[in-house]
Amino acid sequence: MWSTAAQNPGKNFPAMQKFLEKLGELWATFFFVGRFPKAPGTMGSLAAIPLAWYVWQLPSPYAWLIVVMVFLTGAEAARVVIRRTGQADHQSIVIDEVVGILITTSVAAHFWWQYLLAFVFFRVFDIWKPWPVRFVDRNMHTAYGTMLDDVVAALMATGMLYIFLWLWPLTAAVA
Repeated sequence: MWSTAAQNPGKNFPAMQKFLEKLGELWATFFFVGRFPKAPGTMGSLAAIPLAWYVWQLPSPYAWLIVVMVFLTGAEAARVVIRRTGQADHQSIVIDEVVGILITTSVAAHFWWQYLLAFVFFRVFDIWKPWPVRFVDRNMHTAYGTMLDDVVAALMATGMLYIFLWLWPLTAAVA
């Protein structure tokens, strides 16, 4: 049986609670990129590109493990910001955009223009929010819902990128 202190390590230690909240906000905002005054989601997506470039050089199982870990830790970090702001999808939370870019770039080869297309396709689906992205965004007002609408947008963007790259395999011509 877990003790209360083990379930909530910060409850009996206010300094630890404050540290965990700051750490959660740091991660949810992707190192405070989410505090950018204009278009924080776009800035978070841009900031995620170098991470994605690195992650997709790893063997696929390790890369997907990182994506899953960013999703899970991102949801917990988003919970911190949601608790502080009272908003389910506060604009400063951009770790969901990081996960979206990681997923969308999973089908890109290491060519700058494919990462640019991944960025554009993801942002279009994330901003436009077609069904089912809109359904998740409107009906899941939790930390995991905050993350999940971007995952769905990323899956749609990944499909578009895959189709585009299949129809126009420009790897050598534009590299």
